[in-house]
Amino acid sequence: MPADSRRDVERTPGRFRRRVHWSDVFGFGSTVVAMLVSLGALFAILGYLVAHGIGAIDWNFLIKEPAAVGEPGGGIAPSLVGTAVLVTISSIIGIPLGVGVGIYLAELAGNSHLARVTRLAINTFVGMPSIIAGIFVYFVLVKPTGTFSAVAGGVALGVIMVPIMARTTEDVLRLVPDTIREAGLALGAPRWRVTLGLVLPAARAGVVTGGVLAVARVAGETAPLILTALGNEYFPSGLFHPIDEITLRILKYARGPYDVWHQQAYGAALLLVVGVALGSSLLRLTTRGYDMRNQ
Repeated sequence: MPADSRRDVERTPGRFRRRVHWSDVFGFGSTVVAMLVSLGALFAILGYLVAHGIGAIDWNFLIKEPAAVGEPGGGIAPSLVGTAVLVTISSIIGIPLGVGVGIYLAELAGNSHLARVTRLAINTFVGMPSIIAGIFVYFVLVKPTGTFSAVAGGVALGVIMVPIMARTTEDVLRLVPDTIREAGLALGAPRWRVTLGLVLPAARAGVVTGGVLAVARVAGETAPLILTALGNEYFPSGLFHPIDEITLRILKYARGPYDVWHQQAYGAALLLVVGVALGSSLLRLTTRGYDMRNQ
């Protein structure tokens, strides 16, 4: 081999190592910058909400009905109650259906034609604008019954939750080792009992995380509720009557001409963010404790 060619071969490992080193540095630096930008945007939003909304939050803000138009004071208690009702209805509808679809896709369907069509539909509906769910429920439930209602709003939010829960459940169930399934089947347990008694509990943390994400998603929805729940100035009088929700209240106050409404809109938004964060943290802590006890 010529001397020049031998020297080029000897230099190649060093050049490759330097190239890999600078690639690692660039990748790490880009990740850190992206993290700092994301955290900066998050804290900027939280700081803005705190600065403009903390003055509106007091005990009366949490327990009273909205004041008359243009009057100071009042609260968002009907909105808080309505949000809890709507999230409960949507969870009762969306979480069991979504988990069931995820179990079917991960444990039973395999790679059948129906499974492929179902996965395509789920991926499509995950990115679907939420207003589509509102329009669907409006024509299927609101228009035939002739009234906006909490049930209609909960169904619209439940429709949004189903594909989120289905995709999350399928993904986390596929992460469960096959040895768990094989052990249960080897003991003579039927397939459904292995799935519900062994596989699903093993993926409990991931399923709960998916539920938290789904609840956080629907708790911040506004568009489908305009067509289904409509909103209400007072406490809900029943599940088949119009009901208020915190995002509907934020929308109304933010578009209003009064400064007191604007401050209350910031306060309601701050409560929504804090509520979702606390709920997510409590559920994660509960799940973590369960997993530690099982280890």
